[in-house]
Amino acid sequence: MAMLAYGVFATHDAVIKSLGANYAVFQIIFFSVLFAFVPVMVMLLVDRSEANLRPHHPWLVVVRTFTMMTSMVCAFYAFSVLPLAETYALLFATPLMITALSVPLLGETVRLRRWIAVFVGLIGVLVILRPGYSDFSLGHAAALTAATASAFSGIIVRKIGSEERSAVLILFPMLANILFMAMLLPWVYVPMPLTDLGLMASVGLLSMVAQLCVIGAFRAAPAAMVAPFQYSQIIWAVPFGFFLFGDVPDLWVAAGTSIIIGSGLFVVWRENRAEVSDTAPVSSTRNARPDAGPMPRPREKDHVLP
Repeated sequence: MAMLAYGVFATHDAVIKSLGANYAVFQIIFFSVLFAFVPVMVMLLVDRSEANLRPHHPWLVVVRTFTMMTSMVCAFYAFSVLPLAETYALLFATPLMITALSVPLLGETVRLRRWIAVFVGLIGVLVILRPGYSDFSLGHAAALTAATASAFSGIIVRKIGSEERSAVLILFPMLANILFMAMLLPWVYVPMPLTDLGLMASVGLLSMVAQLCVIGAFRAAPAAMVAPFQYSQIIWAVPFGFFLFGDVPDLWVAAGTSIIIGSGLFVVWRENRAEVSDTAPVSSTRNARPDAGPMPRPREKDHVLP
């Protein structure tokens, strides 16, 4: 289910890249989130739990909503202007950033080996960017901003995820995206043929299908087993990029990606050892994707969107 989830996410990202050639990011996000909002509302309407949608930590929910919006806008832009494999490589730095930020923001203890893994992962990012030898584009800045904002979002989930309903953490960013993008839409809107509107609808629906598959995977297996499968997106990115967009990742991107994935896998492995971390590890944030957002640990009474 994890392989299926991230394969669907990769397809979702390829559609974004295709649409990004003709439409502004704000327009793509507005329509894709609008269509994704429909199944979410259906799931909420059939929810029989008595809990309401009032957040227990309103300010942290607001901050997370802002970081989610920032991450989504930047990631969608990066997908539209950079090769898929290169964008993924930079977004894969998110778990490493969560590890680094967990020390000052959550007071977690990160020992030497994980700090080394974070440092090695940073080297992988530098290998991809090659400062001084290749141009640092706005797309690269957007991908790194998306990874950073997603990391902050993950930190907040680690702090409040056990107390807030998943519906709250998913619904608030969706509503904010729809409202904010609607305000920007008059300045960027381009008339769409029905086929492109269908593609934007598919972005939202694919995101929902992939999230449900991720939830199913985490229900069926331990986090340490499922979390590394997020890196399988690179397997889809290379053929999608080559056959659909003519992108061929160079050796530097391949080397940097390998370094980042290796570092991320080591962090996931270390943080899932019982004696290493006293709080929720990186892998328990469930999903480092900026558009889906890290998913909190399911609770007994949280049946709809665990």
